Amino acid sequence: MSVLEVSNLVKRFDGVLAVDDLSFSVAPGEIFGFLGGNGAGKTTTLRMVLDIIRPTSGNIQVFGSAPGRRNTQAIGFLPEERGLYAGMSAIDTIIYFGRLKGMDTGTARRRGMDLLARFDLADRAKSDIGDMSKGMAQKVQLATSLVNDPELLMLDEPFSGLDPVNQGLLENEILRASERGAAVIFSTHVMQHAERLCDRLLLLKKGSKRLLEHCTANGIALRRWDEHKPSLHDVFVRMVGEDPAGAGKANQEIAA
Repeated sequence: MSVLEVSNLVKRFDGVLAVDDLSFSVAPGEIFGFLGGNGAGKTTTLRMVLDIIRPTSGNIQVFGSAPGRRNTQAIGFLPEERGLYAGMSAIDTIIYFGRLKGMDTGTARRRGMDLLARFDLADRAKSDIGDMSKGMAQKVQLATSLVNDPELLMLDEPFSGLDPVNQGLLENEILRASERGAAVIFSTHVMQHAERLCDRLLLLKKGSKRLLEHCTANGIALRRWDEHKPSLHDVFVRMVGEDPAGAGKANQEIAA
């Protein structure tokens, strides 16, 4: 059974057609790329799945039932608009979101500390969000979407504002969620992430589906290279990340 099933979804705002007869499904363990330009209808669709806004017509099934509070405990969501309480500590923020998902305080704290350690923020657990850099705060917000080990993880423009090292961390978290069986949907403008991660892609233009294709994770590459030379992205990750030996190799390959 699909984790998410969307059928003939339509949404109008004051006569403007934001989503136009959209249908797709996402299976357990699948990484589903939701692509499209600004105003394509990506965020609107995700908000309808979350029951934040209601569709004009069409049907949405989440875990076999209509969206609502009863299935929010199994969902993780990272919104495009980042926003956490500046005066709340990182660990208290994660606990708060865990409690909203039905977790007890002790479990949410343990899970939150594990996530902060994985994100190299364990020493900032008691730091206020307002005292953190933008990238640190974004990692805390990512932790809030993962604290309940969701079966459906939805990430709206998750790579926005992250440096290449932390983009790599986020890619690893997407793969980790998929490997434990979660269905993952993420919207992005960065095609490289979609190419590397997605099992399937959906391309939206003015609310309508334009493309649905199997992608690289299923062995059907979008592009093929006869040889690989590191990009600036690769060099940045190797030099700023935790692989200094790799940085030297990257420099040698570029020089060649």
